[in-house]
Amino acid sequence: MKQGIGIGVIILNSNNEVLLLLRNSDEKKADSDMHYEGQYTLPAGKVQFGETFEKAGIRKVKTETGLDILNPKVICLLNDFNEFAHYATIGLVTNEYSGQVNIGNTQEHVSFIWKNIDDLPQNLCKSSRQIIQRYKEKIWYKEDE
Repeated sequence: MKQGIGIGVIILNSNNEVLLLLRNSDEKKADSDMHYEGQYTLPAGKVQFGETFEKAGIRKVKTETGLDILNPKVICLLNDFNEFAHYATIGLVTNEYSGQVNIGNTQEHVSFIWKNIDDLPQNLCKSSRQIIQRYKEKIWYKEDE
């Protein structure tokens, strides 16, 4: 089982829509320790040694979407685990960004959508759903049921 520190970044546009990335349904191409293949996720990833949560968010958003974000704010902490991995996952949010979404050719993600924060897809991964819910409810941390 893998362990670590992860981040997930809510990027909001002026229409109150959040950017979601669809992971490849192929397990190897999706490259997800949590096995979120075929599911939508926020731009997300692991925090590198010595990196702040904010800098990790800026780096992962740039890598996964091509967007440059400014002033991401830490909003919540998740005790994020399943049968495959266990992460302390930090949720961040920003509405300051520039550039055009470009998911590149890594095959980790196959598409992206902007979805209203109150109308999320059914196949949104658990941790992204929790980060968005905690943002909306202004909850820093709560023990999962």
